[in-house]
Amino acid sequence: MVTFDVVCLGESMVTLVPARPGRLADVAVFHRGIGGAESNVACALARLGHRTRWISRVGADGFGDHLLAEIAAAGVDVGAVRRDGTRPTGIYFKERLADRTAVLYYRSGSAAATMSPRNLDRAAVRSGRLLHLSGITAALSAQCHALMTELTRPWPGRPQVCFDVNFRPALWRSRDPAELVELARGCDIVFVGEDEAKGAWGLPDAAAIRAALPEPAVLVVKRGADGAVAFHDGTATSADAARVDVVEPVGAGDAFAAGFLSGTLRGLPVRERLRHGHLLAAAALTVPGDLGTPPPRERADALAGLSDEAWGRLRLGPGWTAEAAEVATP
Repeated sequence: MVTFDVVCLGESMVTLVPARPGRLADVAVFHRGIGGAESNVACALARLGHRTRWISRVGADGFGDHLLAEIAAAGVDVGAVRRDGTRPTGIYFKERLADRTAVLYYRSGSAAATMSPRNLDRAAVRSGRLLHLSGITAALSAQCHALMTELTRPWPGRPQVCFDVNFRPALWRSRDPAELVELARGCDIVFVGEDEAKGAWGLPDAAAIRAALPEPAVLVVKRGADGAVAFHDGTATSADAARVDVVEPVGAGDAFAAGFLSGTLRGLPVRERLRHGHLLAAAALTVPGDLGTPPPRERADALAGLSDEAWGRLRLGPGWTAEAAEVATP
C-alpha cells in the first residue's frame, strides 16, 4: 500500500560540529547535529510538505535516540527504523579549517552496516511512490551491497527508484567503483556529479556519463557552480546554478536531489525541477550544518519561474530562505 511520497533508505549519523574554526586537536567544544545522505533528503522533502519515510538501523544508544527524535521532528516517519543492541550508531566530526571543511567518519561496524536483504522490511520499502537510495550504502558492507543490488533490480511492486551515486573515494579504496555504474543502470532517476563520474569512472563530461548510463529514464548530471543538466525523453535540459555566498558545502548534493524530486512529485517541467534543486542546494550551502531550511513553496516557485536574465542576477546568502528575506538581484 502506497502511503508516502518518498521512502529513503540509508545510514544516518550524529554529527559533531566544532564551535569555532581550527584543527580538531585545538577545538574543545562541539555542537551535536545529524547527517546522512538519505535522511537529509527525507528531512528536506518533509519540510517541503511531502510525506516521507526513512528506513535504517541505528544503535540502541543515546545517539540513536537523538537521530530518531531529530528526524521525526522534521516530519519524517521513522517507524521502520530498527534498533541494534550490539552495534553503535555511526558518528562523524567536521573540521572547519580556514580554506575548507573536512569530514572524519567513525562508522565502521555501525548498526546501519548490517542492513541486508534478510532483515529488510519489504512492505516499508514498497510504501512510497519513490524509493531513494545512494551509493554510500553499497560501500558500507557486503550485506549492504547485496541489499542495494536487490533493490535496484526489477521486483514485484517496485516503486520508481532514485539513486544518488554519492561517490566517496574513502569508502571505495578496496572496491571497484564501477559497481556504482551497475547499480545506477537499474534505476529510474539517477543523480551524479560530473566530478564524481570523473573520479570514479574516468568519464570527462555529461555526454560521456549519459553514454555510460543510457538506461535511467532521467539522468541528472550536477556541474557545481556551472549548474546541472537532465537527460530525459531523448533530450537534454540544463539550468544554471544561482550565485551563492557559501558558508559550508556539506549537504548541498542531498538538498539538490530533494529539490529535484519535489518538483518531480509535483509534475513540474524538468527545467523548473533543476532550478528547485539549485534553490534547495543554496539553502544548504548558506548554513553551517547539513540541513538548510527550505524557502516557502510559493517563494521557491516564483524564483524557479524567473526569466533567464533575472535568474542570472540572483545572489543568495545566509538567511535568504526566511519568509521576509530579500534576494539580491543587482
